[in-house]
Amino acid sequence: MIFEPPLLEGRLIRRYKRFFADIEVNGKTVTAHCPNTGAMTGLLAPNERVWISRSSNPRRKLRWTWELAELPQGFVVGVNTHRANQLVAESLMTGILQPHFAGEITREYRFEDSRFDFAIQGKDVLTVLEVKSVTLGPEGPEPGMGYFPDAVSTRARKHVEALVRARSQGLNAVLLYCVQHTGIRRVAPAVHIDPVYGELLQSAHRAGVRILAVSCDLSPRTWRVSAFIPVDLPSD
Repeated sequence: MIFEPPLLEGRLIRRYKRFFADIEVNGKTVTAHCPNTGAMTGLLAPNERVWISRSSNPRRKLRWTWELAELPQGFVVGVNTHRANQLVAESLMTGILQPHFAGEITREYRFEDSRFDFAIQGKDVLTVLEVKSVTLGPEGPEPGMGYFPDAVSTRARKHVEALVRARSQGLNAVLLYCVQHTGIRRVAPAVHIDPVYGELLQSAHRAGVRILAVSCDLSPRTWRVSAFIPVDLPSD
């Protein structure tokens, strides 16, 4: 994913009403769309260095979109959760995911009363793939550890349950954490935030759902999926 022109640098003033962020750019305040429904823990410090993109769509009410934040440790975080699916889509076509998920790709695949982000029709079996954006971490005594979700998430739980049902019907079912945080080297369910999600994830693993994670390279100009990283699941 290439931003042309590159993202514009600014300083965060505040996030409010969930989807709005005031950002100072060259001495002026602009209001940007904040495409992140989570708690954004650790990403909302005033005067934080951030980057925004500009839309050319005349129908948009807000011209700017908040894309990146830089933490005090120097880590860069992709706050736009929609970019996770775009990054994975690119990698399914040309990146490190391509050889592992070869086949005809469908976006927004309907399964029962749910939708999965992707379905890949291979030679012998259909794989359904759900993508989650990870931005929480590291914290506490475990440097490099990232967590999902960053708030109690009924939606995330339902997706895990749907993956289990898909697996029970003979499909390959995969949950992929797309880590938009350059300081994260491992991923774990945030059982300290949503213990029910952690229990469901462990049950899904036992049922045969594959649980994977990938890291990303992030800069004001270029984003890409870079490598597989470990996922630590709760013990039985």
